Amino acid sequence: MRRTHRVDQPYVCNTCGKRFSHESVLKAHKRVHCDKKPFSCEPCGKDFKCSYSLKAHMKVHSGERPYSCLTCGKTFTKTTNLNSHTRIHSGEKPYSCITCGKTFTQSSHLKAHIRIHSGEKPYSCITCGKTFTETSHLTRHVRIHTGEKPHS
Repeated sequence: MRRTHRVDQPYVCNTCGKRFSHESVLKAHKRVHCDKKPFSCEPCGKDFKCSYSLKAHMKVHSGERPYSCLTCGKTFTKTTNLNSHTRIHSGEKPYSCITCGKTFTQSSHLKAHIRIHSGEKPYSCITCGKTFTETSHLTRHVRIHTGEKPHS
């Protein structure tokens, strides 16, 4: 177990109690507790809480995809996306449901799956109030009200 000396981390977040060694890091951390997004993308207007998030987002506009899969050559803007992708080739499924044992390649897929067991349906239609476990299911449902037919 790693022991952190409080002397080394004198800056404390008054919201969650997390400690930091530099005031600038604490200042950046505090943004997770509020809705302020001071970093804005000029091309598309999307706002971000952290400068590094904006920097990563800018790859969308530049087309930069520096991380490539050694197996199939597909390229990615982030290493995390490449790591998730490589599980397709390796068959690795590190995320496991404690209720039924089903395994997943991505934590987000496990999180969505767990809603089946919990009955949680956090996404609701503003038109009729029907609720869904996944945003994609809500998006598909809303087309009933809008009449949109995206596929020919």
